[in-house]
Amino acid sequence: MPRPPAREVVGALANGFTEFPTPLREEPADGPIDWPGYREARAAAEERTGEKESVVCGTAKIGDTEAVLIAFEFGFLGGSLGQRTGDRIEAAFAHARDARLPVVSLISTGGSRMQQGMRALMQLQRVARASALTRASGIPQISVLRDPTTGGGWATLGAGADVILALPDAQVGFAGSRVRPSGSPEAYTAEAKYEWGQVDALVAPDQLGPALERWLRLLTARSSAAAPPPSALRPADLPATGWEAVQAARSPRRARAAEYLDAYFGWREDISGDRCGGVDPGVACGFGWRDGRTIAYAAQCGTPTSPAGFRTAARLVRLASRLRIPVLTLVDTPGAANDAEAERTGAGGAIAEMFEAVATASVPVTTLVIGEGGSGGALAFAAADSTWVAPDAYFSVTSPEAAAAILKRPASEVPALANQLHLRPQDLMDLGVARAVVSEKQG
Repeated sequence: MPRPPAREVVGALANGFTEFPTPLREEPADGPIDWPGYREARAAAEERTGEKESVVCGTAKIGDTEAVLIAFEFGFLGGSLGQRTGDRIEAAFAHARDARLPVVSLISTGGSRMQQGMRALMQLQRVARASALTRASGIPQISVLRDPTTGGGWATLGAGADVILALPDAQVGFAGSRVRPSGSPEAYTAEAKYEWGQVDALVAPDQLGPALERWLRLLTARSSAAAPPPSALRPADLPATGWEAVQAARSPRRARAAEYLDAYFGWREDISGDRCGGVDPGVACGFGWRDGRTIAYAAQCGTPTSPAGFRTAARLVRLASRLRIPVLTLVDTPGAANDAEAERTGAGGAIAEMFEAVATASVPVTTLVIGEGGSGGALAFAAADSTWVAPDAYFSVTSPEAAAAILKRPASEVPALANQLHLRPQDLMDLGVARAVVSEKQG
């Protein structure tokens, strides 16, 4: 299937595209290392595409949000990164910082331009620095992985963005198709990268424009006000005993995270994965629209939280903090996953990462305990001095069953231990763990 030209891709997504003035760089006709035939290959690429380089950069509106667009032209020497490509990308990021505009990279590249040798490869350092400076300025970056996204384009603009969207069936990987080992071609696909937590969403081409509109709106709407805690979603009396609290939190009739998020937000977009190979379906993270502003969320969904879940949530909190977007966390887990696989993939380090992200957040973090609050795996999601609790939830140093095992008590004493742990919603208020018990929304 033929790849659409860069300007056609831009035209389908944006309005009023204004290209930046092209930075001029004098270089030998055969490039910095006098590659035989480079002059002719470049001239043929210019004639074939009508472009002077492998990227087209400018500003345009996607929906109502103005953004800087970096669009790769694969027809120009495979969308490869050369010296003049680096000039254009660096200038685009500089404009984004000066104008305080988000950056959208529409990537389709085979990597660095071989005919320019190390001078081409060094452009990755320039691109990485320009992207990092922009990130440090609190400006959001979104990448769209088109076919192919390989080499340095994937390892800088692609994988380094705040939100990574990918077109289905796109080839994505550090190694291009001509140089990677034979076998396992499915590992080099957008679908694989999504499954392994390296891509946030797969987006069909006809849905890319609306998806970018939503994401740009979410990531550029900043607010300094804390997220209000959600209302309770079920009528529930406060439990008389600790064991009643545990049973209420474990009831299949209790509202779960997805229901709370749907009731809280008008609409929302998820991020997915920890960017290093893991996805936890028991943790929902993303950004939602509520009352005219954006609130980030990290929600446990009732299962033991894996290291990938903690790392994904920490990524969300750090990103929201950098973009000045308040955070809502929902606590609902029997505890952190503690099997051999969790230990192998770094449970302790991942939990520490989440504790640190919440503790050092430069934006307000609001927490609601909606179900089970099991030990440190739950506490890592909770904000000190800004935690509320639902009437059908509990929070405990450990589960009553685990307490019985630790203390070498028989199972018959589990209900009594639940009482001794002071884990009811009203106990949490008395202990200073929770600020209040939330009630149902009236009207």
